[in-house]
Amino acid sequence: MRWDAQSLGRGRNPIPGQGNGPDSPAAAPASDALLPLAGLVRSISTPEFAGITFHEVTAKSVLNKVPPGSRMPFEWTINPYRGCSHACVYCFARKSHTYLDFDSGLDFDSQVVVKVNAAEVLRRELSRPGWGHHHVALGTNTDPYQRAEGRYQLMPGIIRTLADSGTPLSILTKGTLLSRDIPLLKAAASQVPVGVGISLAMLDEELSATIEPGTPTPRARLALIRRLRNAGLECNVMAMPILPWLTDGEESLHSLFQALSEAGATGVTAGALYLRPGTREWFMQWLGKHHPELVGRYRSLYGQGSYASKEYQKWLASRVVAVKARYGFTGTQGFSHRKKAAKLPESGHQVAARSAAQQRLLPGAEYEVELPAGQQAALF
Repeated sequence: MRWDAQSLGRGRNPIPGQGNGPDSPAAAPASDALLPLAGLVRSISTPEFAGITFHEVTAKSVLNKVPPGSRMPFEWTINPYRGCSHACVYCFARKSHTYLDFDSGLDFDSQVVVKVNAAEVLRRELSRPGWGHHHVALGTNTDPYQRAEGRYQLMPGIIRTLADSGTPLSILTKGTLLSRDIPLLKAAASQVPVGVGISLAMLDEELSATIEPGTPTPRARLALIRRLRNAGLECNVMAMPILPWLTDGEESLHSLFQALSEAGATGVTAGALYLRPGTREWFMQWLGKHHPELVGRYRSLYGQGSYASKEYQKWLASRVVAVKARYGFTGTQGFSHRKKAAKLPESGHQVAARSAAQQRLLPGAEYEVELPAGQQAALF
């Protein structure tokens, strides 16, 4: 019960799924809360997650409707967590934390909101007569398999509930905790279309440790791709963000795509760093600390906007198209939560077995995918 003993407040409000008897763990009622979060039950800090506070809330709804007119490739999302201990400096979702009166920097990394009743509420929402069994995307804002998922175990209930209701789903994650749910995902895939994507854009372990410090290592994510493929599940990869002057060199891109091919990834999408407000300030602070020589270059490349210059995007696109072709990913679009029924591409080993003559550089298609912020970015 060490976790429950760390409750930052008083009261005896029951936590869903943990009973309500006299021996139930104490919980801080909303009146004792550190922050005025809707539905707050208690806030917890524990040595297991040093420097992180979890705010457990009972949500009234977990299905989020994408605004009408959006060009996202899905209509509905679920985010069981808000804030993310992965602490990726470049995360585009940082600004969304300000809607809760947190800041988009350290608070985003260390103040994590947990919808402890997510599966229960979802079951009720999906049972409504008007539910149209639309595709539901997870991992569009914060990672559903961040470390806290090992404690809260929200995803198994969410996956079962979606599959049992006949609702297609897709998941994008950096979290190797996903491996725990591979049997569950296989079972769900026998009921409804299931898409699984891994976010991996760099192999440099040292760089990864500084810019995405709370994530599993690149090596661990490659192993996860292999596990998914060995289980018979498709696994597309979102290779974003590609960082100017840090991970956009030929050697970096070739190493990444070769590793993804050998791991059996079924498709890859790559795209340049996107610096929307809230993320830009935090990223530039990191850049000034770790790569001060690049600060002026980034300011010139991005100007006052969120996107790298069109010239840079065009240059990066040509480089990505070439490396995708070399490693057998031409024509694949990686992971974008789109529903599709396509034949599995050749595995990395099949591609490697082809003769050099067959591995010609073929023209690749550049396409647009709308980011969750409602903005557009070119992906390759």
